[in-house]
Amino acid sequence: MTSLPEEEPAMPNNHMKSDVPWLGVIADDYTGASDVAGTLVDAGMRVVQTFGIPDLTVPPQDVDCIVVSLKTRSVSPGEAVEESLAAARALRSCGVRQLYFKYCSTFDSTSEGNIGPVADALREEFAAAGQVTVVAPGTPALRRTVYNGVLFAGTDLLQESSMRHHPLTPMSDSNVPRLLQAQTTTPVGHVGYSTIEAGAAAVRSQFQNLGDDATGYVVVDTLTDRHLEVLGAAVFDHALVTGGSGLVGGLAAARRSSVPPKSTPAARPTGPAAIIAGSCSEMTNAQIATFRQLRPCFLVDPVAVAEGRDVIAQALNFARENLPRGPILIHSTASPEDVIRTQRKLGKVRAAAITEDSLAAIAEGLVGMGCRQLIVAGGETSGAVVRRLGVTTAHVGKQASPGVPWLTTQTAPSLSLLLKSGNLGGPTLFLDAWDDNL
Repeated sequence: MTSLPEEEPAMPNNHMKSDVPWLGVIADDYTGASDVAGTLVDAGMRVVQTFGIPDLTVPPQDVDCIVVSLKTRSVSPGEAVEESLAAARALRSCGVRQLYFKYCSTFDSTSEGNIGPVADALREEFAAAGQVTVVAPGTPALRRTVYNGVLFAGTDLLQESSMRHHPLTPMSDSNVPRLLQAQTTTPVGHVGYSTIEAGAAAVRSQFQNLGDDATGYVVVDTLTDRHLEVLGAAVFDHALVTGGSGLVGGLAAARRSSVPPKSTPAARPTGPAAIIAGSCSEMTNAQIATFRQLRPCFLVDPVAVAEGRDVIAQALNFARENLPRGPILIHSTASPEDVIRTQRKLGKVRAAAITEDSLAAIAEGLVGMGCRQLIVAGGETSGAVVRRLGVTTAHVGKQASPGVPWLTTQTAPSLSLLLKSGNLGGPTLFLDAWDDNL
């Protein structure tokens, strides 16, 4: 691989006020929001994460970036568009200069949406006339890369990775331009590896050429973190950017010289600790298998709940007995085959609703009995738990693993909350996360 040329300095931004957040992120699920928030914290930014459409009539102080967590990945396209626009308008109302629509680095979506419809709506209202909108799912830190417009998960094509078994958005194609074009009538283009290697000026020139040809979206190749820095400089002045969590690091690098040093984060709450796992990903299964070798676990069976058994009470009795002796795990996680059997018996929608409602009720019970540190695995599960607990705002702290930061909630009682996307973290995360962040 050839070395990259020296990049030109970031554009001057003396017009920015230090007391106004420069970036507003609209994330399509709660764990994805935590992922992007952690990336920004690692880049030296002061970050607040909100849950649901925020009330920003009084903007947060001493904050560089606001990350809005929505649960729009698997709702209807119309609902996703409505909520995303409301979040974007709230962010713009408090003065953010740049909007970022964050979706999963594996481009979780179907041919009907929701990435395309949401991006179209945001483009229509917020993008500058004639300016292309970048599409950058690539996140090398999570081993998600794009080459020739094709998305890889590690060394596997996306369609050959574990994402082909996703219960809600199974991915059967790896070509990002083709995936997006199925969801929008706006022409989709591509900027390849060689242009990005040439630097930000070359990328901006290619963006201009594509925009002149009426291309609206541009999928960009991303193989390394250095490519993210090049792209961050290239889209420095774009009103709207879309992507996974990786590109926000490039945007932060371009802005860093104008952002005041971050204050020392407050110590996060400690105390009794538990894990709630609803994800059925390969990594979450591996994390559970590692944890159960040393610590007690309880399985929530949605079929048993549907049959009327009081599984929630059983889980809380298990917690009451074991919580004083260290972290515990309560999960509904199962193999892809077991998930299919459950969905056939209950129906996909009912199975998901029972699982989320049960785990959220258990989380509420855990907090009621004094649990103050909670890891939640799975995007849908995280959304259900956060809503049940009434969490609206959290300060973002240190990452336990790339894409998995600890949050300190601002509602009473204050909690340490870690929202983990199913595939993130290593096999020992459930054992290691606590000590690393005390």
